[in-house]
Amino acid sequence: MTDPEILLQAYRLMCTARDMADTYERNRAVCKYVHSTSRGHEAIQLATAFALRPTDFVSPYYRDESLLLGLGFTPYELMLQLLARADDPFSGGREYYAHPSYKGPDKPTIIHQSSATGMQAIPTTGVAQGLKFLEQSGRPKEGSPIVVCSLGDASVTEGEVSEAFQFAVLKKLPIIYLVQDNGWGISVHASESRAMDAYTYAGGFPGMHRIQIDGTDFEDSYGVLLDVAAHVRKHREPWLVQAKVPLLGHHTSGVRKEFYRDAADLEAHLARDPGPKLRARLLELGIEEVQLESIENDARQEVARQFAEAVAAPEPEPDSVAEYVFAETPVTQESGERVPQNGERVMMVDAALHALEEIMAGHPEALLYGQDVGRRLGGVFREAATLAEKFGDHRVFNTAIQEAYIIGSTVGLNAVGLKPVVEVQFADYIYPGLNQLVTEISKACYLSRGKFPQQTIIRVPIGAYGGGGPYHSGSIETTLLSIKGIKIVYPSNSADMKGLMKAAFLDPNPVIMLEHKGLYWSKVPGTDGARQVEPAADYILPLGKAGKVLEADVANVEEGRSCCIITYGMGVYWAKAAAATFPGQIEIIDLRTLFPLDETFLVDSVRKHGKCLIITEEQQNNSFAEALSGRLAKACWKWLDAPIDVLGAMNLPAVPLNTGLESAMLPGVEKVVDRLSQLIQE
Repeated sequence: MTDPEILLQAYRLMCTARDMADTYERNRAVCKYVHSTSRGHEAIQLATAFALRPTDFVSPYYRDESLLLGLGFTPYELMLQLLARADDPFSGGREYYAHPSYKGPDKPTIIHQSSATGMQAIPTTGVAQGLKFLEQSGRPKEGSPIVVCSLGDASVTEGEVSEAFQFAVLKKLPIIYLVQDNGWGISVHASESRAMDAYTYAGGFPGMHRIQIDGTDFEDSYGVLLDVAAHVRKHREPWLVQAKVPLLGHHTSGVRKEFYRDAADLEAHLARDPGPKLRARLLELGIEEVQLESIENDARQEVARQFAEAVAAPEPEPDSVAEYVFAETPVTQESGERVPQNGERVMMVDAALHALEEIMAGHPEALLYGQDVGRRLGGVFREAATLAEKFGDHRVFNTAIQEAYIIGSTVGLNAVGLKPVVEVQFADYIYPGLNQLVTEISKACYLSRGKFPQQTIIRVPIGAYGGGGPYHSGSIETTLLSIKGIKIVYPSNSADMKGLMKAAFLDPNPVIMLEHKGLYWSKVPGTDGARQVEPAADYILPLGKAGKVLEADVANVEEGRSCCIITYGMGVYWAKAAAATFPGQIEIIDLRTLFPLDETFLVDSVRKHGKCLIITEEQQNNSFAEALSGRLAKACWKWLDAPIDVLGAMNLPAVPLNTGLESAMLPGVEKVVDRLSQLIQE
């Protein structure tokens, strides 16, 4: 039998959650931001909270206010987020209600997550992956921590949940997937949206322990969660707990239950309210009516008091809106030896490999994973060759074809102090991972007010390289640059590759390394210049610093017979070859980093020459290059002798397989020469 004091504590918090929901409903004009409440789910959520320790990790979903109360957060703290007040402890008024992020010694860690409809499964599984890695490395966290990922039943049909389950059972991770099943996904009933429930579905993942419980019975739920948590702590294996619960509140404050549910359904759910059930159990155990009434009255008064305080709390200062987009990077200056004496020229792919080897040798928290990067192959471009042999299969390993998991799991690894480097095999295949990149990674620092910056490197081989075809030749930088909260690096030579890789690893923010496949081995004609002397191990090149590849003669600049080219990646080599036709007249700037962008440097160059050509390998219309031309034109229009020109690939849906067609689509030396001829003559 459960300790009566625990049952009484659960009842106090159930009353609190009920009164909070009632208060929000009575004050809809004040509680104007969309929110959900935990009505009907209180018992299973409190049972889960009570089974956790401060050393654990938990990812609530948007209906989990009772879970948060059970962890020790006060109604006032939750109400500050409900009302989007400045002192909201989770996000400072930036996030929805019951979207917590927390890091402290007194409660389980809660990583930031989005409005979770299954998307939290991958980052949270990444936490368990990180714990397992530390254990394999002989550095386990104290207290045998476990991870709880809370899900609604409708979210389990998401494909990314399957990716998380797959990885959890494959690697035997210490995680509990808590599925609260109320039978509804907004207005979509379970009978019309899924062929099986979560319990049945989990049976298809061998190694996933599973159990079904009545989530309205606190005492039973608490016993089960204690047992499951104990098993996970000891055996480090995944579990799925499916809790059947009623939905007593609205889906959200904006989607009212009476919009789509009939009276019979509402009455059936109300009959399963966990509050009266626990109250009856307490009376059965000899708790007096007067004591229960006192608990109820105290909860009502305390909720009213704290709500009044929250309503009176200050709004955020408008000037704070741009804070916490990025964590501050320690790398601001170029340092180390870029051109060592007696150094040898190396290919870009080897410079990246050597940079990673040096990083992993000096940082035990670094690990590398992705498709085919493990011991057998070492990457389809041999960009990770020998690393598994040198650092072990627990630090360098293959994954399934799961771009979403590869990218999103880095969030969880960060939360336990690890620094992952992951790879998406081809730029064309990054799209399945965009959901995690956009929804989770890019927003985490901003919405957690800096508590959870995402320190990861995502390597992406990119670009056309001679017959790669429509699904291995694409350029995606404009798509990525539309995502705020990430940094984008695009080196064009081996020295920059190594220096930027080192800076990216030290940067406490998400960095995508776009690595041109045609420059990896300098096999594309005219790209031997990508092979440069390999910098020393201490060399670091800060992000956001453009480089000057070629300088024009002063006399040509003064006489107005010069032009600057702004480009990156393969464009650098098209520009260098074309510049030979205009000796002394061309300045070439290699962006090196697309975000943050060295705009001051670019503006100075455009103003100096009065003419500018921007070259990109991307399809030109609506591209990053065109957007950049507009910004530069605005900043430099008084100094321009001609409109800023842009040369990109033809506006076609894909890069053709045939090399002749590929060449026709892409920019090239002849096209650059033609544009420069027109610009310089104007």
